[in-house]
Amino acid sequence: MKHKAGFVNIVGNPNVGKSTLMNQLVGERISIATFKAQTTRHRIMGIVNTDDMQIVFSDTPGVLKPNYKLQESMLAFSESALTDADVLLYVTDVVENPEKNMEFLEKVQKMTIPVILLINKIDESDQKTLGDIVTKWHGLLPNAEILPISAKNKFGTDILLKRIQELLPESPAFFDKDQLTDKPARFFVSEIIREKILLYYDKEIPYSVEVVVERFKEDDRQIHINAVIYVERDSQKGIIIGHQGVALKKVSTEARKTLEKFFDKHIFLEIFVKVDKDWRSSKKELDNFGYNPD
Repeated sequence: MKHKAGFVNIVGNPNVGKSTLMNQLVGERISIATFKAQTTRHRIMGIVNTDDMQIVFSDTPGVLKPNYKLQESMLAFSESALTDADVLLYVTDVVENPEKNMEFLEKVQKMTIPVILLINKIDESDQKTLGDIVTKWHGLLPNAEILPISAKNKFGTDILLKRIQELLPESPAFFDKDQLTDKPARFFVSEIIREKILLYYDKEIPYSVEVVVERFKEDDRQIHINAVIYVERDSQKGIIIGHQGVALKKVSTEARKTLEKFFDKHIFLEIFVKVDKDWRSSKKELDNFGYNPD
């Protein structure tokens, strides 16, 4: 049997379950997934390997109309996923307006590669409503295969994986067979810390934050990590730290617990908070933080 390999890119609007789907398909906790929009900021690869196949999944930021340079970079990551896919997974759900972000959808309509439209969260709908949604999407993406799923409950994901395997082109592997992702360990440290910030702070704070790992030193028993949380305002720094450092201590504790599960090692974690004014609107700072999609 000949070897198959290909790039399967996941796109869609914010909060439809792309990261949850990615984690189910890869079988590992690759993308952070919270209830807040704009959780995924980068394009993140998760790799599934068997003896005769390699699927390179790519999770992307939710498609939105950008209001500042960070969101422009996020949209560029999403649009880049339309140019190098062998199979495209367009994720929607049972509550969003199918005609949201038509400009992006029109680009998907023109694609000649296989497109699978995934209607997620079907556990939150009924049969009649789902039928109406399917009819609507047939009109918008007539060439796409449509598959109702519940990524959270793993309903339909096995069928999806089997269909992806059928659509993959014959090709040698693109990555080593023991490789799980294209991202380094430091990336996942920063993502896990940012996830805790998304969970524990309200309003604008999580979206004004970037996390940079300045030290990652690993030995056989433990990992020493120094990380910096960058915010845009002095007032935000105070909120992140909290009264007598209580808020930052909570984030550090929860992040350390998750990191220890992720790396299966004891973690020594130190987190500092610094102000980098208006970093979300600075091309130079965004490049420094790795938001250049090229």
